[in-house]
Amino acid sequence: PMTIQTVPSTDPANGTRLTSVKPGAITLVRHGEPALSRRVKLDSAGYRNWWAAYELGGLLEGQTPPRPVVDSALQASVRYASTRKRALETARAICGELCFQPDSMFIEAPLPPPNFPSFLKFSPGTWGVIARFWWWAFDHHEGQETRKQAEARAELAAAKLIEDALTGQNVMLMAHGYFNGMIGLELARRGWTCVHKGGFKYWSRLRFEKKA
Repeated sequence: PMTIQTVPSTDPANGTRLTSVKPGAITLVRHGEPALSRRVKLDSAGYRNWWAAYELGGLLEGQTPPRPVVDSALQASVRYASTRKRALETARAICGELCFQPDSMFIEAPLPPPNFPSFLKFSPGTWGVIARFWWWAFDHHEGQETRKQAEARAELAAAKLIEDALTGQNVMLMAHGYFNGMIGLELARRGWTCVHKGGFKYWSRLRFEKKA
């Protein structure tokens, strides 16, 4: 059943009358295309350095946010962004003069590559798949955030977004593809339905609503 948030409409000292509020929607947006080139072949050490640069870098110039994403920002009363530069630049491009709140809770899950022999060289995209599988299946984290820790963080992130949405406000998060997916799984586990599946490409969005 739909969770209904009740908010006081009068002073409790004078007798509070409770009003039902329909939960707002939660929209998860992936950042725009980063400036760092993927047109390289790297060994595992090279990819480790590439990912470190990717985490610090911003967006490729000349991009325009899709209109539906901008419209979602206009409709939202609460807007969050990851503190990574690519996410912050995405938020500024989408929100314009609208306010948003940076929060490190929403940064991407780490991608440390396994230590393959140096003669094995792949593109960053291929390394990303390999590194994510090793992190997910074998808990390969190199002292960074583990899968279990990331899952716990995704639970906290989902709870934060839900708390805002249950007050009747539309909520938007501008962050990262994989961690957005982890949050989406947690939202679904808590009874939220994905009503718009925009995939995980740059500037894509997922919209969740609490159904009756």
